[in-house]
Amino acid sequence: MTELPQPATAAPSERLRQVIESSSAQTLIMTAIILNGITLGLETSSSVMARAGDLLVLLDRIFLAIFVTEIALKIVAYRWRFFTDGWNLFDFTIIATSLAPAGEGLSILRALRVLRVLRLVSAVPQMRRVVQALLGAIPGMTSVIALLALVYYVFGVMATKLFGAAFPDWFGSIGESVYSLFQIMTLESWSMGIVRPVMEIYPYAWIFFVPFILLTSFAVLNLFIALIVNSMQEQHEADATENRDTELAALRAEIRELKELMLRAQDRR
Repeated sequence: MTELPQPATAAPSERLRQVIESSSAQTLIMTAIILNGITLGLETSSSVMARAGDLLVLLDRIFLAIFVTEIALKIVAYRWRFFTDGWNLFDFTIIATSLAPAGEGLSILRALRVLRVLRLVSAVPQMRRVVQALLGAIPGMTSVIALLALVYYVFGVMATKLFGAAFPDWFGSIGESVYSLFQIMTLESWSMGIVRPVMEIYPYAWIFFVPFILLTSFAVLNLFIALIVNSMQEQHEADATENRDTELAALRAEIRELKELMLRAQDRR
């Protein structure tokens, strides 16, 4: 009986790629990121550092070695294609920042080590989709941002002219007026903190502030939410289509390979 020919052994880079992309490797990296985030948080406690400071520093170096090894293996496996992926560049930048020396003059770099926790964004597919949806919504946000800036400028000029003389700390200049209007838009102490004191001198000031709140807090900001939700829906549909295409391509490849094996078996008979 004629034996079917065995498929060719995968290249070393392909085998390495399969190991890196395996669920076990991804779980290991995510676990290391979470544990490293916990240890970095513990380092902020002086009492914990007094008891186990050396252990935490050792663990931090072990986690950094794991991350550096992962990046190095990815570069070996993907070569120049590693740098064509935005998420790989994101991970590479964070790890490179962690490798920078953190002396007395560069203590800020030591604090930036906590950025490693952000690698969960690239490690967890659900988080990646959220970030991609946010980035996809940016082009549509430009017009909304321009509209909001125009509203702020108009109301800032009006507030400076109307209330600047009586309340120079809040509305003495356009910059101060815009900052006060931003506080009002966020609804943080807007009534008792700003508007009511203004209304004690200008009783009809509510005619200015209420339309501003309705226009910014409840209208323009909801446009941002609508754009983000729409972008997330489009991203979800794109991912679903991509998954279907990938499955179909894999199925076609398997069918072609099976046909080739059958034809070769027939030719050998």
